Amino acid sequence: MSTKGQVIKCKAAVAWEHGKPLVIEDVEVAPPQAHEVRVKIVATGVCHTDLEYLYGRGKGMIRQFPLVLGHEAAGEVESVGAGVTGFSPGDKVIPLFLPQCGECERCKGTKTNQCRKNWANTQTGVLADGTSRISYQGQQVYQFIGVGSFSQYTVVPDTSLAKIRSDAPLDKVCLLGCGVSTGYGAALNTGKVEENSTCAVFGLGAVGLAAVMGCHAAGAKRIIGVDYNPDKLAKAVAFGATDCVNPKDHCKPIQEVLMEMTGGGVDYALECVGQPAVMTSAFESTSDAGGTCVIAGWTETEGLTLQIEKLLLGRTLKGTYFGGWKSVQDVPKLVDAYMNQKLKLDEFITHTLPLDRVNSAFDLIRRGESIRTVIGLWSRSDGPAEFKAPPLDDVNEFPTSGGCEGSK
Repeated sequence: MSTKGQVIKCKAAVAWEHGKPLVIEDVEVAPPQAHEVRVKIVATGVCHTDLEYLYGRGKGMIRQFPLVLGHEAAGEVESVGAGVTGFSPGDKVIPLFLPQCGECERCKGTKTNQCRKNWANTQTGVLADGTSRISYQGQQVYQFIGVGSFSQYTVVPDTSLAKIRSDAPLDKVCLLGCGVSTGYGAALNTGKVEENSTCAVFGLGAVGLAAVMGCHAAGAKRIIGVDYNPDKLAKAVAFGATDCVNPKDHCKPIQEVLMEMTGGGVDYALECVGQPAVMTSAFESTSDAGGTCVIAGWTETEGLTLQIEKLLLGRTLKGTYFGGWKSVQDVPKLVDAYMNQKLKLDEFITHTLPLDRVNSAFDLIRRGESIRTVIGLWSRSDGPAEFKAPPLDDVNEFPTSGGCEGSK
């Protein structure tokens, strides 16, 4: 029976308040309005930004509850609203937290990928009319950055959706909705890493490993992976890292270690952690002979210190959002690259879980045991694993120097 024009009842993981675990609820998803598309979410990755929003204490995000988190997903079009011409029921799609309207000056130009269509609303968890399409017993439930993919169905603007090839595996290409695209593009689009260059990648989660992959694709001759987790250091080699450094193994700041290793600093440093201290270390690890530092890690906290002298001597500091990709037009190309075996995705996935185990996915991130966990929205388990909400701010800090454990 067709569900077009009908309210759909389905399962969603709802965050009821800051600092508390998600709760699986029976929600209602309204039909799409004009220039909106209702999507059946098949798979969604669990990103560190979801964890940070729920448990972090930074001031940069506007937190609205109750909320459906999730923004790194793939699914199928269920129905479309009035005025939608680019999508039809059954299309395979990837929802986008960064729109591309194709009409504004930013979209028509080449300097930025940051379209602002519906931006102010989606940042607060609602769509163009100021409301969400998800509700629970009559109460509005916000959609994280306009997506809300921890729900079996969601509704997104037609400018925030990429149509992809029909043979793409949704449980793999969902990762192109955020982390992999961000890191890969940070190296290729924003950093513009050059052939035979020397690179350092700080933080080897999904974004960092994708940055390593991007440096490798660009032809860098030396790629140094930096992380305090030995398991992630080993993983980086499979993505193209030539050297691995654990800050805990050294008495001095990691930027000094890298300076010595490279004889004056790296050509490109990519920060993929989201900690001000690491951002500083990454910048200071670059060569004063035109070194470039790209900040890809998201943070809400303050504390970035920048020595202007180091900048004046010839370094460049850049920021990147979604890796510089024009979302609607470029994500399908990244899917094609994966399908043509020119881009890794399977190797990022360390765990797959059903929706009722989504809190366990957060736990895996906190313990540093996962690169990406993919949630199957329609799979089932025997029951959720035991989970205890972490204390606020209980996150793995990325040390930029250690206690000389490895040098004694």
